Amino acid sequence: MKRVFLIVLDSVGIGEMPDAAQYGDEGSNTVAAAASSPLFSMPNMQRLGFFNIDGVDCGEPADAPQGAVARMTEASKGKDTTIGHWEIAGVVSGRPLPTFPDGFPDELLDEFKRETGRGVLCNKPYSGTDVIRDYGKEHLRTGDLIVYTSADSVFQIAAHEDLVPIDELYRYCEAARRLCAGKYGVGRVIARPFEGTPPFTRTPRRHDYSLKPPAKTMLDYISGAGKDVLAVGKINDIFAGSGITEMARTVDNADGIDKTLAWGKRAFHGLCFTNLVDYDMLYGHRNDVEGYAKALTYFDRRLPELLAMLGEEDILMITADHGCDPSTPSTDHSREYTPLVIAGPSVRAGVNLGTRASFADIAATILDYLEVEGETAGKSFLNEIV
Repeated sequence: MKRVFLIVLDSVGIGEMPDAAQYGDEGSNTVAAAASSPLFSMPNMQRLGFFNIDGVDCGEPADAPQGAVARMTEASKGKDTTIGHWEIAGVVSGRPLPTFPDGFPDELLDEFKRETGRGVLCNKPYSGTDVIRDYGKEHLRTGDLIVYTSADSVFQIAAHEDLVPIDELYRYCEAARRLCAGKYGVGRVIARPFEGTPPFTRTPRRHDYSLKPPAKTMLDYISGAGKDVLAVGKINDIFAGSGITEMARTVDNADGIDKTLAWGKRAFHGLCFTNLVDYDMLYGHRNDVEGYAKALTYFDRRLPELLAMLGEEDILMITADHGCDPSTPSTDHSREYTPLVIAGPSVRAGVNLGTRASFADIAATILDYLEVEGETAGKSFLNEIV
């Protein structure tokens, strides 16, 4: 029973790509920023070869790495979660998803107001914590929804759970997802519930509503071949449920690791695909270098548990979907290379795959390993690692 555990450390980029300046991200290096903190410690990733990856010079390379590694290049146009994950799953996006730096047009918001029966506050790019600080009281007074975006392709709706019950907020997001199509086809509509009195706090009941991928992904091919596709965290949301056979939501990185380990005890055949979102949501977007460093250190401390669960025919892949450098003036995603660390009893130790042309090489390799036919934009490296 071949199994692949694919873990995305959301936003853990490893240095600017050659076209980073076109995205306003020149000089970004998320891991180097986190490594500047004395709280950063990744000895287990170091042993697997993380600091042997091309361009990663913020730690000591291993003399004899226990895993295989690569530096992954994003071939898609963009730097957001949706197209990053689509590419990991084999689909390269030729154009970026639409963004709205001046807010959403009246044509779209008028339709949204008619659908929900509520007014709209804000309608600009904003930090998620700042927007509830600045508009939370007015939201409670008026009942209007806080609608905002960012530098990414997102339509976000914030509402206080005492005023707008969570199921109602989810219905509003479903309405927004229907309306956000065509030229308004943002990558994600996101429910952003919050609670309490000032200072308000966001709750863990966030929910993402993504566009369906424009083509079949490795998830469709694997499940279509009768194998399992287990989704942990926001993977189900990112792929709009397409190709997924079972899913589990998570409240934080610890919960995501726990649920991955729980599924590791099961006898499934196929893919367990996990997203650990705290790096991005809690630390990258908030320019919290110390928090980012602590989160990476925590993952490294749990890594031996993940390695210990691997059976003889299991492979563990650890990667990322984009960057989100917590040390730059920007609070948005950054156009960066991403890491790939591969481990397992059958993985050839010490292999450095260099710099790959696309995240989609991951999908091609997983399909190859699981012996599933499917078309991807990537090139398999399976014969180099096993």
